[in-house]
Amino acid sequence: MNSLIRGLMAATALASLTTIACAQDVSGVIAGLPTELKAQYDGAPQKMLPSAWDNFTPPPKPWKWCHSESYQGNPWRVTVTKELKRLVDGLIADGTVASFEVSDSNNDASQQINQIRAFIDKKCSIITSIPGSATALDDAIDAAAKAGIPFITAAGSVTSPNAINVDSNYARWGYDMMTAIGKAMPDGGSVLLVEGIAGHPIVVQERQGGDKALAENSKLKVSRSVNGNWTANVTKTAVLQAIATNPAPIDAVWTTGSESRVVAEAFAEAGRPAPLITGSITGDALGYWKANPDKYRFEGHAVLPHWTAETLFRVGVRMLDGQKPKLNTLLIPIPPVHNADLGAWYKDCMTPDAVSIFPVPPKDPMPEEWLDAYFANPAPTKGWDYSKVPDACAK
Repeated sequence: MNSLIRGLMAATALASLTTIACAQDVSGVIAGLPTELKAQYDGAPQKMLPSAWDNFTPPPKPWKWCHSESYQGNPWRVTVTKELKRLVDGLIADGTVASFEVSDSNNDASQQINQIRAFIDKKCSIITSIPGSATALDDAIDAAAKAGIPFITAAGSVTSPNAINVDSNYARWGYDMMTAIGKAMPDGGSVLLVEGIAGHPIVVQERQGGDKALAENSKLKVSRSVNGNWTANVTKTAVLQAIATNPAPIDAVWTTGSESRVVAEAFAEAGRPAPLITGSITGDALGYWKANPDKYRFEGHAVLPHWTAETLFRVGVRMLDGQKPKLNTLLIPIPPVHNADLGAWYKDCMTPDAVSIFPVPPKDPMPEEWLDAYFANPAPTKGWDYSKVPDACAK
């Protein structure tokens, strides 16, 4: 699951005054965004600031691209790195980039800091990252900025004002999924909540969004809330226990993880009618749907590794190309996936066991014209062509 998002801390009274003075400018930038992007800032927990890179002069080509990973221990993260490498390799082939180097700190923040400082010493042209902490890397990020090296994050914001965060609004996601349940069940119904790790800030944000939607729809009732810890076996056990202790009908399951397949399996094993399930679509879930179309109903989104890497790459290339981001945090909409659309997302390689296969959206979830709105001097992203994104079944 994505990393923690926390607010930005002001270092001095002068910095606070500067932030206040710029607040109207930030509001104006957000107000001028396309409707689809502007909506992402509604209730966003991140602190929005003007970009610290509005006067950045890129280094000469060929560039040295460095990627700081905090964890490579699951298929999602490995897929992010693999897709980012594929894209950067395209720039290496045409001489725009000289090299691509990856570090992995294995969830050790101190190690990630050391690796970032090593990248600075190597004079990387840019550092992209999935950070292991929202705050611990700030000094290293500031050191990179002092050396003229942009630091761009994905899948979790950091609090340094010198970073460019490419992230999503998880409170909005929680809201949108509960709203989808309400639209699918206009007469109301009972909803089982399956959350991630108890107390995790992203879990809190998602629940806040879900609760907001519940407050707007009095016909939806919560049957119970359990924690699945974003882990398949934990989720399945929690759902089976909830079913066993609640003989009343459960019409929908609001979950923000990637475990919709095991939720559907739990209801099927218990002999209960298939509920409507939210969450992030996965290859194994699509395989289960294809094999059991009467046992799987889905209205959710796609928090996918490919488009995480792709938006990170596109923002990085634009900055190296001299384009000026307007904000410190660029919020990217999470693609919706409707039950009627599952056939367009499914591929033959997807089976109920395909936990390492991630679907690829049928069309670009972040059109270039939307990304243009985040830059003062936009231009097409060099080396980017969505039609060349590999199929989910590609080896």
